[in-house]
Amino acid sequence: MSKKVGIIGGGQLGKMLVSEAAKMGIYTIVLDPDEDSSAVSLANEKIVACFDDRAALLELARRTDVLTCEFEHISTEVLKYLEDEGFVVYPPAEKLEIIQDKYNQKMELKKHGIPVGDFMKVSGIEDIKAAAKIFDYPIMLKTSKGAYDGKGNSIILCEEHIEKAFMELGGNAASIYVEKFIPFTKEISVLYCGSTNGEVVVYPVAENIHKGGILYETAVPATISDTQRKNAIEIAKRVYSLFGSVGMLCVEMFVTKSGNLLVNEVAPRPHNSGHYTIEGCTTSQFENHIRAVVGLPLGKTDLIIPTVMRNILGEDGFKGIPVIVGAYEALSIEGLKLHNYGKKETKPKRKMGHMTITASTLDIAREKADRACKVIKIISK
Repeated sequence: MSKKVGIIGGGQLGKMLVSEAAKMGIYTIVLDPDEDSSAVSLANEKIVACFDDRAALLELARRTDVLTCEFEHISTEVLKYLEDEGFVVYPPAEKLEIIQDKYNQKMELKKHGIPVGDFMKVSGIEDIKAAAKIFDYPIMLKTSKGAYDGKGNSIILCEEHIEKAFMELGGNAASIYVEKFIPFTKEISVLYCGSTNGEVVVYPVAENIHKGGILYETAVPATISDTQRKNAIEIAKRVYSLFGSVGMLCVEMFVTKSGNLLVNEVAPRPHNSGHYTIEGCTTSQFENHIRAVVGLPLGKTDLIIPTVMRNILGEDGFKGIPVIVGAYEALSIEGLKLHNYGKKETKPKRKMGHMTITASTLDIAREKADRACKVIKIISK
């Protein structure tokens, strides 16, 4: 319990990690380039620096007992240096480096027989056209690095869309690849967590809905068959054996029209689709991540009650100092919990917070979530 934890990244995931650490009396230092990032308001200390700043990361490592991260896009070169110097980093740089590059991530999954959709590397417009002849339209053009929340992805419906999609993704032939479009019926995710002592726990399968590439809703339990549930957990277990280390790992999957499961992406950290665990499970993903990296026993992951999580995004047409409207009305809804990330600026589609609604059934929880979404908005002054 006396260990100090260094958290690389001060966004909302970092904030929720710091919050759980504080409950257990665990000292935290957050490194982030934004001096007003969400997590620094709760952390014991902050270091304001970029994620590839070797001197700053070395300082963070020297002042803490273990380093962990709230997102993937960190310089693995610096993390390897820290590991060579004897500092403890979770996830390890070697695994993080593979996961950071989504094409390499898919190659590694395929190499180990984990089910993924068809994909291929491309190096320009002519290659994309050739891929479309193999996969047929529509196809997904993706950047292999830095993509999140719908950014770095473009769906191509016909040949006339290829050049525009290529340029929208930066026109960088070295970092793109094509995936065959998967006409899925559901999106699901499974959260795994492993501790320094080898203990592993798994969370209930979650069902996710995305809008515009951004997670809109997570509902638990997922409305899938028992066979699909077992298969999802087994696939996530195999992915964990490949990429997992210490802390949380999220495996996102598609349920195809034929009922099969295909892995879409892997994230080696707490995940947006795991926010429901704060109110919905015995132990949240954030508490278990902190427990894991400091070597404490992991908490139970049982679902307490059906739960729906909805992200709260910045409203279109508003940019500036955020103002929450409708919070009073939303919080009058029984079973609703509101999480405000405390970001200093709102932008259209920026994740500003989330709400969770617990109820005796998912239908009731969704009805309440729909009511809340009609009243709560993030605008600007």
